[in-house]
Amino acid sequence: MGDIKTRIYWLMGLRVVVVTLLLGLSLAFQVTKGERVETFYALIVFTYGVTILYAVVFRTLSSSEALVQFSWAQIIVDFLLETVLIARTGGIESPFAVLYVISVTLASLVPRRRVGLLTASLCIILFGVLTNVQLYGLGEAWGWLPQSHLSAAESLQAFGVYSVAFLVVGFLSGALADQLQHADVSLREKEQGLSRLTAFHENIVHSISSGVFTADARGCVTSFNPAAQEATGYSLDQVHGRPWRDVFNWHPGQEADEHLGAVPANLRFEVECKKADGNRLILGMTLAPLHEQGQETGLVGVFKDLTRLRDLEEEMKRKEWLASLGEMSAGMAHEIRNPLGALAGAMQMLRGDLGADETNRRLMDIAIREAARLDTIITEFLQYARPPALNLAEFDLNKVLAETLDLVEHEARARPNTTIVTSLAADALMRQVDHNQIKQVFWNLAINAFDAMPHGGQLEIVTRPREIDAGGRKASVAEVVFRDTGEGIPKKNLDKIFLPFFTTKTHGSGLGLAAVHRIVDLHGGWIKVDSREGEGTQFVVCLPRSADAGVRLWHEGREPWKRS
Repeated sequence: MGDIKTRIYWLMGLRVVVVTLLLGLSLAFQVTKGERVETFYALIVFTYGVTILYAVVFRTLSSSEALVQFSWAQIIVDFLLETVLIARTGGIESPFAVLYVISVTLASLVPRRRVGLLTASLCIILFGVLTNVQLYGLGEAWGWLPQSHLSAAESLQAFGVYSVAFLVVGFLSGALADQLQHADVSLREKEQGLSRLTAFHENIVHSISSGVFTADARGCVTSFNPAAQEATGYSLDQVHGRPWRDVFNWHPGQEADEHLGAVPANLRFEVECKKADGNRLILGMTLAPLHEQGQETGLVGVFKDLTRLRDLEEEMKRKEWLASLGEMSAGMAHEIRNPLGALAGAMQMLRGDLGADETNRRLMDIAIREAARLDTIITEFLQYARPPALNLAEFDLNKVLAETLDLVEHEARARPNTTIVTSLAADALMRQVDHNQIKQVFWNLAINAFDAMPHGGQLEIVTRPREIDAGGRKASVAEVVFRDTGEGIPKKNLDKIFLPFFTTKTHGSGLGLAAVHRIVDLHGGWIKVDSREGEGTQFVVCLPRSADAGVRLWHEGREPWKRS
């Protein structure tokens, strides 16, 4: 219906333009000749008035059939007005007979088949009536149609020429209108098909679970589907126009070029980058050139978030390795501990028999002290390899931490230029924990922070509740943060810090952080680590309300001890 309305607008507008040009010019010409121009004035005023009436009536019409009937009414009125004008300006000799041709052409705007021939036939009938009335002098009696100066043969010849012209114009305009209408329908169908196809493709890209992005020939991102936005945390506005290599932190040394040619076809690789919130993101990505009309115009990338999978694989390998190591080492530790105890006892007895030889006595003291230290390391390892069962009870983590802080602050006073800043949650953080083992976690993390600040610094300890979304389910965890201003952890060591016996210190067994991770893991919690060399390290211990809740969170997608 919108199409017929547009055509009616054109019909009314062109009528005003044609009347203004033709009648206006004729009016000016007649005035210069001093002839009467009442007919021109009347027709111009009537045309403008009836156009205003058309516009008012047009606003009240709603159905397509009513609009078509309204169009036909306008066309018939136009033909009648043209007939009056032709009769008043010479009939068969009138220069305005050409207006019939214009009206036949404009009538083709009405969407009906053979409309051109119908209107041409109407013009021939009206013009034939005028010709006969004028030829036989029937209109001279009323004074509005003077008799023609042409002979009967000349009048019939003029009528025949005009009739042929009307028919030819009607046929051609009707045929052209039909062809245009068919072409318009075909074009609309193709546009609708293209729109449906485009929408279908967009729905596929938007519905696919894998992240999809496209980039232009310069390597700048042009599209970013919802899965890509969810995986990376970036919106389309944040990445649009940015080089895709920067977005995904992919900068192989041998391919520093930013252009598409630097990317081989169907390239598959894994890349580690950062999400918008700073967390680690591992992506399995496939790149392929984007072609348009045989030309490479950019590239398309498809990727999956492999972070959870890789974390699970690493955690599984680590647990399998620790289980094997624990079984083997526990037996070895027992076998070592028995002769070590006998050796220490024998050295104690020998020390009493050394007499006054100071050198031998000093060497024996060193041997006894190192044997005791070795026994302590074995004891710690046995506790790590075979930890005691948890003695769970409801405790406020703030109070457990406060008890540990007394010892931590005493240790800080023994170290130069070391300060402690605490910020505890206002409300109680009640959790099902083993009181003594959680105190050991806090103590080990504090000592680890002091060791990372040999020349002094600040240790900030924060407790806070946090709501998380695990697998679409809301859950509450308690976070205990230990943030130091020490030397930081080299990136190459971040994945090793929780392994037993791994240490970069000149002293210590390397079991402190391993024990921390083991205890937190037994409580169903996890640890996040963020460290920058020269700036400091942050350990975040996350504890659920109970160990069972922690296991559920883990299986529903929580990150383990991996760094954030």
